[in-house]
Amino acid sequence: MKPFNSWMFGNGNQESLAGRHRKGKAWRNLFVSSLVIGVLSLVVLLFSIVDQTMGWIVVEYKNQPSELSLQPLEALSQDELVGILQDNVTARRFKALNQAIPFTDRSTEDILDLITEEVLQPSVVMSYRLSMGIFNREEMLADAAERYPDAELKFHLWIKPEFLNRPMSSNPLFAGIRPALLGSLFLILITIGFAFPIGIGAAIYLEEYADQRVWFNRVIQANIENLAGVPSIVYGILGLAIFVRALGGITSGSFVGIEGGNGRTILSAGLTMGLLVLPVMIVNAREAIRAVPQSLRLASYGLGATRWQTIWHHVLPSAISGILTGTILTISRAIGETAPLIVVGAATYLTSDPTGPFSKFTALPILIYNWTTRPQEAFRNIAATAILVLLIVLLTLNAAAILLRNRLQNRI
Repeated sequence: MKPFNSWMFGNGNQESLAGRHRKGKAWRNLFVSSLVIGVLSLVVLLFSIVDQTMGWIVVEYKNQPSELSLQPLEALSQDELVGILQDNVTARRFKALNQAIPFTDRSTEDILDLITEEVLQPSVVMSYRLSMGIFNREEMLADAAERYPDAELKFHLWIKPEFLNRPMSSNPLFAGIRPALLGSLFLILITIGFAFPIGIGAAIYLEEYADQRVWFNRVIQANIENLAGVPSIVYGILGLAIFVRALGGITSGSFVGIEGGNGRTILSAGLTMGLLVLPVMIVNAREAIRAVPQSLRLASYGLGATRWQTIWHHVLPSAISGILTGTILTISRAIGETAPLIVVGAATYLTSDPTGPFSKFTALPILIYNWTTRPQEAFRNIAATAILVLLIVLLTLNAAAILLRNRLQNRI
């Protein structure tokens, strides 16, 4: 007696079914391979970044510590360290350091850092990645001894708390990202504060109020979708023309009594980045609002609610998850943009922190770009460290948005 499958479907249908299963498995394996390749690429990228944030460096000193004291500097008292600093810097420089922060208020570690920076003046002449120091240690030691016999080879961790709190410096050993980090945070706040309400308002109008039969509304929608794919440098030129030049009296802060500004401020950059992400935010918000079932709106109308009551109490709470997802994507794009900031006037070297929307500014992408163009290998190490900090900031902002999204979902 024939098997049930043969009797029911026939041999031809069985072969066709087996062929479809083979094709399905082949496509599944292709998709799994794509996922594996993507994960491996991400792992390699992260390893390459982390590999440069620590390793071995070859340091040369302008003045050797043994020339300053017969004892190790760490064993000296605070008064002795202040005396060494006073004897080896100019009187004007010593006075400036004391006026910035009195030596009586400084810790011993702070004074040691001052002696290192002002007197010893170390410089990194060569750096080796962590992987080379682990897997090719003998080769690294031989290379350092041959090329720099009088220098000091030591392990150095580039990512540390001081790196976040120090200003920019021409010496990679003392360079930090504090002005750039604060500038990036200011930029994100201004960008989201400008783009979020306008983007959500435009999406609500286009989905809930605009008549799709009117040609003007269709033209607006088509242009918004096209603007979402415009290169970012175009928005930088637009921001330069509008916010820096045409509205320079406002963005420079001169209308509130701030003098000496030229419109190349953090406010101009934030508004430019807001224009950059605005079309993307509108498109994402429209898709989220469109995904709300029409039956929910009809039920609200059936109970006597107005259109705005329906939107506010039913449509927006249901679409908030998709809207915040789009906001996360816009944050991810805005925080890594460089071209618009260069056009608007971001500084490549800035040691002062931004104090408000009318301050001069720099940002982490600008700083990273600047360091990667330097010929010294040590600047590539601190550039990789700044990249790691940028990724951490991005993940933190995205995590906060995801937690907010989940909390709002639970309230629905």
